[in-house]
Amino acid sequence: MQLVLEEVGYAYGDLPVLDKISFSVAEGETAALIGPSGCGKSTLLNLVGGLLQQQRGRIASHGAPPPGCLNPFTFVFQDFALLPWRSVAGNVALALEHHRLSRAERDGRVAEVLKLCGLADFADALPKQLSGGMRQRVGIARAIAVKPAVLLMDEPLSALDAQTRELLMEDLVSIWGRERTTTLYVTHNLAEAVRLADHVVVLSRRPGRLKKIVGINIPVSERSKPEHAAELQNLHDELWTLIKAEAQVADREMLDV
Repeated sequence: MQLVLEEVGYAYGDLPVLDKISFSVAEGETAALIGPSGCGKSTLLNLVGGLLQQQRGRIASHGAPPPGCLNPFTFVFQDFALLPWRSVAGNVALALEHHRLSRAERDGRVAEVLKLCGLADFADALPKQLSGGMRQRVGIARAIAVKPAVLLMDEPLSALDAQTRELLMEDLVSIWGRERTTTLYVTHNLAEAVRLADHVVVLSRRPGRLKKIVGINIPVSERSKPEHAAELQNLHDELWTLIKAEAQVADREMLDV
């Protein structure tokens, strides 16, 4: 499913947060959304997902949802939001329980996504028994169990240590290679954006406006190879150049509050 944003704007009362944001995400592509703190990245994600009511502009999706789609727009947040008294399989099944699925269909979906996310051996474990990376894998498995048309990810790896983040990025590359879910991915981490996205949408400081869309032509599955390291570093440096000055201003504003 293709995602299209046209002239999207939003304000919290008298405080403008987003202004005239226009871009699209093609079916099966991943767009990373970056910018200085407070530029409206999460607000934009919430508008796309329907958690906030649109004020200005247009947000539309085009095309049919994938076969078996139960929830067209599905979120993965930084907070794992797992129920501590439920097993891994039980947490994933929670996303399916209010849908009209037979027990066999539900169990089949749970088993499928647990295998896809490397959790098949942990189906009966409780969240407290898992590392942070494994808990986030459960959150991702729960999201893709409903076979979403659009996956909305709000800094899903930011609470993890560097090594775990690298492992989860490899997992996401593998999952997206199979599922081909249209994804909008909010992050502060430029390395994540360069590693995972087909293109990077760069926003200015508040009110967030579109500064540039940076395309990444190296296939996602090839980006871990040494021969692409220099080009990816150049892209990382380009993104940092685009946001550095405004990030410094935003940082000083936060410190002054």
